[in-house]
Amino acid sequence: MNALATPRPTSYLDQFDAAQDADKFPLVRRWIDTEPLPFFKELREKRPILVTPVCTLLTLFDDVTDVLNMPLIFTAALYLPKMGNGIYLMAHDDDALHSREKSLMQGMLNRDDLPQVRTMVATIAKKLLDSANGHMEVVNGYCRMVPATLVQDYFGLTGIDKKDLIEWSYWSQNDTFYNQPFDLLTDEKRKEISDHHNQTGQQLSKYIEKLILERVLAVKAEQAEHAAFAPWYLLRMLGRKLLGKKNDKLTDNIVTRMVRTAYPGAVDFDIQRLGVNAGGLLIGSIETTSQAVAQVIEYLLDDPEWLPKAKSAAQSDNPAEFDGIVWEALRFVPISPYMFRQAASDYTVAKGTDHATTIPAGTYVLTVTQSAMFDPKAFENPDQFIPGRNWYHYFHFGFGSHECLGKYVGMVMIPEMVRQMLLRSDIKANGGIDYQGGHLPQRYDLSWGGA
Repeated sequence: MNALATPRPTSYLDQFDAAQDADKFPLVRRWIDTEPLPFFKELREKRPILVTPVCTLLTLFDDVTDVLNMPLIFTAALYLPKMGNGIYLMAHDDDALHSREKSLMQGMLNRDDLPQVRTMVATIAKKLLDSANGHMEVVNGYCRMVPATLVQDYFGLTGIDKKDLIEWSYWSQNDTFYNQPFDLLTDEKRKEISDHHNQTGQQLSKYIEKLILERVLAVKAEQAEHAAFAPWYLLRMLGRKLLGKKNDKLTDNIVTRMVRTAYPGAVDFDIQRLGVNAGGLLIGSIETTSQAVAQVIEYLLDDPEWLPKAKSAAQSDNPAEFDGIVWEALRFVPISPYMFRQAASDYTVAKGTDHATTIPAGTYVLTVTQSAMFDPKAFENPDQFIPGRNWYHYFHFGFGSHECLGKYVGMVMIPEMVRQMLLRSDIKANGGIDYQGGHLPQRYDLSWGGA
């Protein structure tokens, strides 16, 4: 995962062209995983669209944004078998369900909440770090635990062990994004990942059904009491029993907002669709946040120039400077170097240029967003670390119609988690991130305060 690895003396493309067809993509896959920046730089300069026997890579900013802006031509079809054959909105491309449910959920995730959310994240993070006595394996103890706690406290997925939430998020992310045709896995490993995802997906579905039932009853009790409806106390007693609380007064959170809202029939957002979207709040929150936070912390701890600057910025009450450092670090170590799509019809990318390429229907396409973030057309002096760049040119939360639903929550959660860690005195890493052979961080040992 060293994005700054030194390129080999021999041209990447010379090696690629000389290889047998069966060996071409394994070479590309290895370079993506171990030497991404020099490899992508050579592609941008010599062959911006690389056709391999498995998939086609796009490396220039304009080509990447062009493709990602056409979801009916370059589709998320590879998501379908991973997301219940289209049960969740992110497996839909530019259709009524996608636009309707995404807009409804964006309304529930009110951006006016963001100052409160950042304060919640800071409080959760500080409590975890304070109790660690100066030493922690941070992937499981912090990077996953903070978003899991926010999933309960702000999103409202309560009444379940955080470790279950973490496991459900992990296997969903692992299967959806790292168990694809361009991930070089054995058949046994593919089955292991998909079996875990299916098993945990069933557990999540049962939990969501129970959660929504309990929340509906509690909300009806609340509404009946306010309406002075005679048997309201019976509903309150039932809701209190289901919630396991002496005080059944509901706190504000996203699931409760969803249940409290009356949706006209024409909106087509019944209790089943509500539950599906409640589960979606979990899936995209924990593992992506964990990876981004761990990798940014590691990047900054390894950078003798920017670590003291980041620590200084972390002391400020105005988060803008510190946040800019985090987003620039994530450009060098993104959670994924690409977003994948599948062509639904033939399309010529970069038409009118000397690298115009027709992509046939059915082709797997890797829009190499990390490369696009080093394209000089969009990023001046791209090899330099320059915080405060144009935010709209980053791809940290995706791009186009499939941009992350919880983008704005992530925009306060990720930098605040990094900030709280860098506020610890004498913080140091006891080794690098351990990915245990996969793409997702599994262990990262840190200590601070002389421990």
